Amino acid sequence: MSTINMSRDPLVVGHIVGDIVDPFMTTASLRIFFNNKELTNGSELKPSQVFNVPRVYIGGRDMRNLYTLVMVDPDAPSPSNPTKRENLHWLVTDIPETTDASFGNEIVPYESPRPTAGIHRFVFILFRQSVRQTTYAPGWRANFCTRDFAAIYNLGSPVAGMYFNCQRENGCGGRRYIR
Repeated sequence: MSTINMSRDPLVVGHIVGDIVDPFMTTASLRIFFNNKELTNGSELKPSQVFNVPRVYIGGRDMRNLYTLVMVDPDAPSPSNPTKRENLHWLVTDIPETTDASFGNEIVPYESPRPTAGIHRFVFILFRQSVRQTTYAPGWRANFCTRDFAAIYNLGSPVAGMYFNCQRENGCGGRRYIR
């Protein structure tokens, strides 16, 4: 296996490694689609483009292999003051290899990104499960910790990750004055 060039890894460049997870080797195929458009690391998407649940495919050949998918916003409520880091947007467990996340067990329903200030990173982290186990939804979405979650459920290091950037759409939100 060749060594990875950490300086060019988009998850390192985007500070996903460090802010959310420790360095890891990608060993699973993760493909994410919003409205039939495949996501690439670091791409810019508008809130209107990520309103609906994405289709998340895990490549492989063995449906007995199960995965857990976590989606977080490490920049909530704003990148300059991320007091709610990491805000949990989606949590799905028991996703069989070769299928998409709709075959898994949705523990926390998808919450579409609606950033109000600054450019937010929305991050998908995939873990391979060693066993099928009961996973409990956290009592809140703010201040979720992917590292702690992985430790509690013995998920080990991530096997794949991907992220996109998203900011408030121009003309949406903000102050409106009624005349």
